[in-house]
Amino acid sequence: MWQELSDQIKLGDIKSLARGISFIENEHPGYDQLLENISVSNQTKIIGITGPPGAGKSTLVDSLIGLLVNAGKKVAVLCVDPSSPFNLGAVLGDRIRMSDWYVDPNVFIRSLATRGSMGGLHPKIIEISDLLRAAPFDHIIIETVGVGQSEIEIAGLADVTVVVVVPEAGDEVQTMKAGLMEIADVFVVNKADRPDADLFVKNLMQMLAPTFSKHYNEVPVIKTVASQKQGIKELMEIISHQLQKSHLNDKRFWLLAEKAYWLIQQKKMKDVTKAELKKNIEEEFLKSKSFNLYQFIKKI
Repeated sequence: MWQELSDQIKLGDIKSLARGISFIENEHPGYDQLLENISVSNQTKIIGITGPPGAGKSTLVDSLIGLLVNAGKKVAVLCVDPSSPFNLGAVLGDRIRMSDWYVDPNVFIRSLATRGSMGGLHPKIIEISDLLRAAPFDHIIIETVGVGQSEIEIAGLADVTVVVVVPEAGDEVQTMKAGLMEIADVFVVNKADRPDADLFVKNLMQMLAPTFSKHYNEVPVIKTVASQKQGIKELMEIISHQLQKSHLNDKRFWLLAEKAYWLIQQKKMKDVTKAELKKNIEEEFLKSKSFNLYQFIKKI
């Protein structure tokens, strides 16, 4: 079964791909056999799009899809949405902007819920993105939830990370953690037709200056107006240039090590639940007058 499904995904069968993602997402028994049977293409690069809410990430992704499709490319898009019901209105609004592509044979779009993941990504995002890389796509775009500081884990997944901000985000950028500033391979100032955009770009570049020494090259800052398709072609050129640089370097192996570490951690913790821990702690606590948490952990 799994080999057949894997073969169909490799041939680009969309229904098989959708089924495979559902199997992984819901941890269908034996889904790990599917992952063991796939052949992941290192030629398919992952573009991560992240940034605060309201920055226009979905509109930007929509414009990038159009550019890539017009160039004859096949594109997969993973949109990671908040699982909270309070955000459903905004989520649906974002996805409507991409509705033109749902029936395009060269575009595959899948929305995933964070399911409480603190990093703004789906807990099975590594496996799902690898499954997409086993299909014949030229590019994979992952758009993350705009959850602020903790979304830096996209850098551990994407070959190129694009951080999207808007001119009004001055105070927000000032309070960004160094981590979020450093993960950017490209900074996009979207909605750049708004007042003070040039001043904001200048300030942003000054803020980035101390991080240059930690990067192999200067971090590009580009202005776009995604709703008008302005600056999208230039942005794609920069992304392509950054992707070429990320071909095979130390960062690539660190990313693989990060993936391996995360997957091993998930496997080890699979049978551990807080409810079960609480029950066991309660039993141990009542048994012993001097409960030692570290001895308890060592037993596990």
